[in-house]
Amino acid sequence: MSHDELEVRRLMAVASMLLCYPEASTVDRLAVVGRSTDALPAEARVPLARFVGWLSSVPLLEAQSHYVEIFDRRRKACLYLTYFLNGDTRRRGMALVEFKEAYQRAGFDVASGELPDFLPVVLEFGSVGDLAAAFDQLARHRAGLEVLEKALTQFSSPYADVVTALLAVVPPAPDGPTAEELAFSGPPAEEVGLAPFVSLESLKAGTRA
Repeated sequence: MSHDELEVRRLMAVASMLLCYPEASTVDRLAVVGRSTDALPAEARVPLARFVGWLSSVPLLEAQSHYVEIFDRRRKACLYLTYFLNGDTRRRGMALVEFKEAYQRAGFDVASGELPDFLPVVLEFGSVGDLAAAFDQLARHRAGLEVLEKALTQFSSPYADVVTALLAVVPPAPDGPTAEELAFSGPPAEEVGLAPFVSLESLKAGTRA
């Protein structure tokens, strides 16, 4: 790994917090984040400082409204990593299983009830769990992260800076489509649902099979 491990873990912890729905507790911690940017990988410091400055300067209700508008209402700004490569197809169920099994091997449990490919969950896993396993998953889905970054930039969302900071440390994808190919084709459109193949409830990050 070319970056300092402790710096990377700190970056993942910060990015995980910032990519969750903003709460008052998030705003309360921004001053600490702002003072600690020097302890993060060098390439991530400027974009993260810029985002912290934005979130510190807007009313909380405005930030919450922006988050919902961007991440809940725009398909291109998806925080679920397997969606970019698999869409709503049966392949996505197996991809989700891979995330869950990686967590279980590391003894990592998440009580949030989120799906295991939710980006803040993956980053939390990297920050306190198995960093190499988290990097493996992030690298596999790097093209999706690049599509997400581009979409957030097109939407003029400050959240693009958080993804930019994260991409500074994510390894290149080992194989698979490029970000340009994903952006052109979009996610696979097979509307089969996941339930007939893998139970969504069993894939919740805080649930054991």
